[in-house]
Amino acid sequence: MSDPLEHIIRRPDTWRGLEVPNNVRHLSHPANSDWHGVDALPSGFAELDKQLSLKGWPQRGSIEVLSDSCGMGSMGLFLPAMETLSKQGRWQAFIGAPQLPYAPLLAARGIDTRQILMVHPKHREDRLWATEQALRSTTCSIVFSWLGASEYRYAELRKLQLAAAENDTLAILFRSTDAMQQHTPASLRLMMSGYRIIDIVKQRGGQQIPGITLTPDHDMSEQPQLWELPVDLSTPLATQSSTYQ
Repeated sequence: MSDPLEHIIRRPDTWRGLEVPNNVRHLSHPANSDWHGVDALPSGFAELDKQLSLKGWPQRGSIEVLSDSCGMGSMGLFLPAMETLSKQGRWQAFIGAPQLPYAPLLAARGIDTRQILMVHPKHREDRLWATEQALRSTTCSIVFSWLGASEYRYAELRKLQLAAAENDTLAILFRSTDAMQQHTPASLRLMMSGYRIIDIVKQRGGQQIPGITLTPDHDMSEQPQLWELPVDLSTPLATQSSTYQ
């Protein structure tokens, strides 16, 4: 008789922390639908992709970004992905954004502003519902959701994780740094720890990596740079958030 443990390990719905070969980008869906596959989209930052276990953003699970401010100062991290995904012609959804996207910057990056979908939920429950529906829909290439400083039950975040696992929509959830001590089902958790400095707090199949500094190679001259300043600097965070208006 074969080893029962070996049988479990070889099941397609058993997740294993593997080193994924660079040429592998897809595995079949597991039976439990909480897909731990290896679909990935390059972040646009070589220094970050080098440290991510999938060598890019996971497209079959949610990404949490912890921020001291409202999260708008983290948008510089996702502009290259937005530019790439804009070529698909699908919606790029902003759910509960505290400010409007700065259209001239998006247009300068080659992002079609006609694809930007703004959703303004009035209540916490509406925010969760709208986020889940956008993720389950195949009409969005990327969904940004500002969950804010509210506390969320693990089961609520789990629903968003499962929705993100259903298709290739990139799922970005902005949360307060106060959520650091709370457990999360997200595939990847990042924290903005300084100006252009990213900490990988959690990643499936990879390690925690602090202090990844991103270069300004992709910045556009004469356009605002959407990067968060640490809260202990003298420059107010409002200076950064004012670039989205």
